[in-house]
Formats: sequence, structure tokens, C-alpha cells
Amino acid sequence: MENQSRGQWGSTFGFLMAAVGSAVGLGNIWGFPYKMGSNGGFAFLLVYIIMVIFVGIIVMLGELALGRKTGRGAVGAYVALSKKYKWVGMMGVASGFLILSFYSVLGGMVLRYAVGYLVSMFGADGFAGAGTGFFGFLLYDYKGMLLCYVIFMLINIVIVMGGIKGGIEKFSSIAMPALFFMLLAVIIYVACQPGAGEGYAFMFKPDFTALKEDFLGVVRTAAGQMFFSLSLGMGCMITYGSYLAKNENLQRNAVIIPVADSIIAILAGCAVMPACAAFGVDFGAGPGLLFASMQTVFSNMGGFAGNLMGFLFYFLVLLAAITSSISLLEVCTTYAIDKRIDAGKDPARKKITVIYAAIIFVVGLPVALDALGSGGAAIPAPYELLGLSGDAIKGWNDCWLDVYDLISEGILMPLGALVMSLIIGWKLSPTRKHRDRENLIVLECQEGGHTFKAYKFFDICFKYIVPFGMLIVLYGQIVSFFG
Repeated sequence: MENQSRGQWGSTFGFLMAAVGSAVGLGNIWGFPYKMGSNGGFAFLLVYIIMVIFVGIIVMLGELALGRKTGRGAVGAYVALSKKYKWVGMMGVASGFLILSFYSVLGGMVLRYAVGYLVSMFGADGFAGAGTGFFGFLLYDYKGMLLCYVIFMLINIVIVMGGIKGGIEKFSSIAMPALFFMLLAVIIYVACQPGAGEGYAFMFKPDFTALKEDFLGVVRTAAGQMFFSLSLGMGCMITYGSYLAKNENLQRNAVIIPVADSIIAILAGCAVMPACAAFGVDFGAGPGLLFASMQTVFSNMGGFAGNLMGFLFYFLVLLAAITSSISLLEVCTTYAIDKRIDAGKDPARKKITVIYAAIIFVVGLPVALDALGSGGAAIPAPYELLGLSGDAIKGWNDCWLDVYDLISEGILMPLGALVMSLIIGWKLSPTRKHRDRENLIVLECQEGGHTFKAYKFFDICFKYIVPFGMLIVLYGQIVSFFG
């Protein structure tokens, strides 16, 4: 009855498209290819796959099961276990809140590039005369940045206001297949270009010397990429799981989502890195790769083909950004909806969605107005406020995006996942002290007549391997932000 008032997924396919869409985002495109290539290629991929199997799938299953078992979002799910765990759920909501505030700014920038190439396809100049220097131009075009930021946020509001089935599922069921086929089109075109082979070699050439020289560095990079790519620790999968029907096969779904996410990340690399190699652009990572480097690639292609490939690329990236951002907004919306339902009130989804989106928009304004720390912007970057320069400028104070990123992805997400693994592994599972205790997550996986054959593997991973993996991620984040 509660799920009916909250809403429910209409089909397994729709849920999977939404969940995979939540996982597939900007990090797959600007992070995975470069990290894979610069950390041993195929050797990195092997470590990444191991992390997915022993950590990613396990945490994914735990979050989906926790959400469906309680029928509540990130906060309500932990409160249903015990009120003393409420703070764990709040960390997930806070993470989603902060990430969406800067993610929407980046999504707005992607939207601007897609529109720019669409206009250029018809013979006009879609980049305000700035050419391949448009990235730097856009950072200081505050009106343009804010307009794109507003439009991107409005897209999210409209979709989430439609609810789980009528909004998120409907959009994701169209967007994800479209993204996949557009990505294939770009890959095929790029593969036919002279020099593309260097990009494939950068990504896939086995180089186990990287593991020998910096084993811990490769492991922490792979662990971090796996964790953040799968939308774990931010309440998304708990929230999406809370809308699942009891007859859904959680074990199967928990495997499909990470596998699909990994495949798309690799395919994105097969589009980006060979393109950079074929058209003489240095490999890189981060916003610089997604915006500056890829624009140079499409500019070097020239003519209608360059504009067409540019539009397809940025439009598919836009779809990836939207399917991720709507899951973040849904985490916040579901939190408020659950509180209203528990108080006997109407869910008021539309009103709540608008209110939370407006607050998130305001919080994200510094990200849109500080030129990503380039200096001399409308809003001072953190290092400018602190009077820092030179070596004192670190990953955590370079720009407002990095400050929000430190709090959310650097601390709250991995810490939340670590605590969750300890709760499930030691508080909700049989132990030597409590041999008769029933594992609530296992019982949930057996709903609908499904058998849970991998219980021992699941139990060992949650008790020992996942906590260790989360400590590696936390260590990697500390090194990344403060090293």
C-alpha cells in the first residue's frame, strides 16, 4: 500500500535502464578511459573487474535489497533498521544534494556544446567565434553558463515531477538505448580514421609494470573509479530499490547494472581515446578532456562530419548526464516524500521536486560563477578566499566544484558505504555471538521464490572485503585531494 502511494517501476527493463543510467555518467567518459590508459591499460581493467566483482556487485545488491526491504529511500531505510542509523542515510542524501549542485552546472555546459554543434551543422557559428577556445570563453560567459544551468535543472525537474514510472522510467527507457546506439555510431566512425590504433593501444595494451611500480596506486584508482561510477554510497540505489516489486530478482539486477556500466565505460573509451589519437589531441582527463580536447578533435575532423560527430557525442553525453542527475534529485525528493507519507500526508511530489531543485540550484551557483578556479571570476575560488597560491593550491581548494566534491565523493560517500557494509555484515548477519540471527538482506533476496545461492560469498565480502575496499577508496580520496 505504501509503495502504491509512492509509485513503483512499471517493468524490469525500465528499472534497469534507470539504474544503469544512474551509474553511467560524466565520470565514465572523462575519467575511465584516461585512468585505464595511464595505469597499465589491460592490467588496470583486470583490477577494475576484480573490484566490481568483490565490492561493486556486493554493495549494489546490499543497497537494492535494503531499499526494497524497507520500502523507503536512503534515510527511511536506515531508520527502519534502527533510528540510531539515521545519520548514515543522511550522509547519502547530503552526498546526492551536493553532487547534483555541481553536476548540473557541468550538464548545462554539455547542453551548450550539443546546441553549438547542432547550430554549426546548418552552417552557422555555434561557438560565438571562440572556436576551439570556447571552453575558456564559456567559463567567463556567466549569462550563458547560468542559462544552460537553469535549462538543465528544469529538464531534471520535469522528469522527476513525472514520478518513477511516468517520468524517470519513461525517459530512461528511451534515453539509454539512444545513448548506446549513438555511442556505437561515434565508435565506428572514429575506428575508420588513420591513427586511431594509438588510442586503442593506450587503453588496452597490457602493461603490468604499472602494477609492479605502484600497485597500491593502481588499486586505489581502480577502486575509486568503480565505486563512484556505480552511484554507490549516495542513496541512489537504495532509493531506486525502494520502488522495486517483490518479485524482482535482486541478484540478477545487481550483476547486470555494474556489468552494463563497465561495458559503456569501455565503449566510451573506444570513442574518446582513438579520436584523440587520430586527430592529434593529447590524452587527458576531467572537464578538459570532455570539453576542450574533444572540441579540438571534432574541429580537426572538419566540415559537416565534424559537426555531426560533435553533436552526436555531446548529445549522448547529455543523455548520460541527465539519467544520472535525475537519480540524484530523486534521492532528495524521495526523502521528503517518505517523511510526508509517514506523517499521513499527501506525497506532493511536484511541489517537493521544485523546492529541492531550487535549493540545489542556489547551492550550485558558486560552481557556475567561479570559472572552475581559473581566477578573476565573478565569485572568488576557495584558494583565492584563503589567500593561497603555488603549491598551497590543492585538489580540495582549487574551485568550488572541488570543495563540494571533497565533502561528497571524498568523505560522505565512501564513509557511508563503509558503515553500511559493517551494518549488513555484522549487525544484520549471523555471527559467532548471534548464530541464530537471520540476515534481512538475504531474506529479501529470496522474495518471489528466488534462491540465494551465493550467500557465503556475499557474507564474506560484506564482513571483510567490502570494508577493506572502502578503506582503499577513502585512502585514495585523501591522496587525491590533499596529496
